[in-house]
Amino acid sequence: MYDILLASAEGCSLSSRCRYDLFSLTFCVLFVSVASAYASLQQHGSEGVHGKSSPVAVFVPRPDYLEGDEDTDLIKPKKLVNPVKASKSHQELHRELLSSYKRAGVSVEMKPELQRVLESRRRDQLIKQRKEEDEARRKVSPLEAELLKRHKKLEELERQQEQEDLRAPEFVKVKENLRRTSVQGKEEKEV
Repeated sequence: MYDILLASAEGCSLSSRCRYDLFSLTFCVLFVSVASAYASLQQHGSEGVHGKSSPVAVFVPRPDYLEGDEDTDLIKPKKLVNPVKASKSHQELHRELLSSYKRAGVSVEMKPELQRVLESRRRDQLIKQRKEEDEARRKVSPLEAELLKRHKKLEELERQQEQEDLRAPEFVKVKENLRRTSVQGKEEKEV
């Protein structure tokens, strides 16, 4: 805009005083337009009046009062205390971990504490389960004990009969076989 006015002023035969007045007038017009643009920026933020980014926003410097140099008057927030770290149990655990680390060094245990605890629980459960199974085997109800006795007696009787059969002479075995066949033959005839 200034170039257009200056070119038009050079084309005219104006005195230097008129040229100076024209220059100052142009400067005032530009200054007022920048000031009004700055005022509209303050009202609408960084966006222009119609919601678009204003081209003047690039040229307008940020005001001095937005810089945070004078923070001494502001109240500074204090850091909050973590309730977990403040608890006695956490502090004792931390102290114990530090002491065990200092005593044994870095390679004390490569497994994390949680994994060690879970493994010990599993081990305890397996031991408990084995003990229960052993007790269940040892403790036999009276009925089961009586049945086992009878079963053993029957097995012993069967073994004794088999041994007697093996010791018996052959003619006794043949005679028993004949009796069986004759008994089976009579039963078939009756049916």
